[in-house]
Amino acid sequence: MSKINGGYFQFSPGFGEIQRNLETILRAIHRFEGHLLVFPELALSGYQFLSKDEVRELAEEIPAGSTIKALEEAVRGRDLHVVVGLAERDLDRLYNSAVLIGPRGYIGTYRKTHLFFEETLWFDPGDTGFLVWDIGKAKVGLLVCFDWFFPEAARSLAIKGADILCHPSNLVLPYCPDAMVTRCLENGVFAITANRVGREQRGEKPALPFIGMSEIVAPNGQILCRSSLKDEEVGLYAMDMAEARDKRINPYNDLLKDRRPEWYVM
Repeated sequence: MSKINGGYFQFSPGFGEIQRNLETILRAIHRFEGHLLVFPELALSGYQFLSKDEVRELAEEIPAGSTIKALEEAVRGRDLHVVVGLAERDLDRLYNSAVLIGPRGYIGTYRKTHLFFEETLWFDPGDTGFLVWDIGKAKVGLLVCFDWFFPEAARSLAIKGADILCHPSNLVLPYCPDAMVTRCLENGVFAITANRVGREQRGEKPALPFIGMSEIVAPNGQILCRSSLKDEEVGLYAMDMAEARDKRINPYNDLLKDRRPEWYVM
């Protein structure tokens, strides 16, 4: 089974500075030497919005938006896939989304299912469901930030065949980095959590300090790499997909085959 060199780029987007943030992302893409690179949630716009009109102004159509075109151009022809979080505008609806882009261009969009805190004021709940794409070396599924809190999200992706959970995030609560150990262990998957660093404080709102600690976690729960709380960093690890596709716990138990969904509350 082939290995895939996957990683994340942890940085501090400037609020509303779409072009500057895009340039930072493009530089990271050009310098990256792996096969799969995950960026934070809302990496192009920043996070702490003051109004829905502000979201609408900073959001873009997918895949027609200019930043999508720039990302496509940066990846085109390379043995590389990228996952980037951004605000999406679809007619009168606004979504907290993540896109998957590969060597031939735009592949797909996931819209965040579980909105956190004031996101519920600005965004519509995602309507894509949990999606898995085959990128050749691996099958990847997308989550966005607070989706981690709901075990059904990661489990849905595992059942659909995901080897790697790509997880753009803007984490402010301290729980997720350690909780992803459990998400990987209970589903037998890798996870790449790309969080942001820095601090946002806009208007009269309390400041949001983001916790960093982006990480790559293995199917056995081992933390393969984890970044600092404050610094811009790249994480990279060679992940063996055989580890994610063998769901046997021992000669008698298989993580997914042993499920008994007829007894689970739905």
